[in-house]
Amino acid sequence: MACMSCKYGEMQESVTTYFTQLNHCYIIIENVPCLKCSQCGEEFLTSSVAERLTVFWII
Repeated sequence: MACMSCKYGEMQESVTTYFTQLNHCYIIIENVPCLKCSQCGEEFLTSSVAERLTVFWII
């Protein structure tokens, strides 16, 4: 699959660190599955991963 940002690189399975803020606290989650562009390095979460992260904040 081609990168949605640069249109040149190929998306490869990788892991990333996800940062967010909840109330007045910073939350850091390591080893989150993502797709990373081989050209520009842009990272994208799949819809299933994004949904799992969203459910985590609702609980």
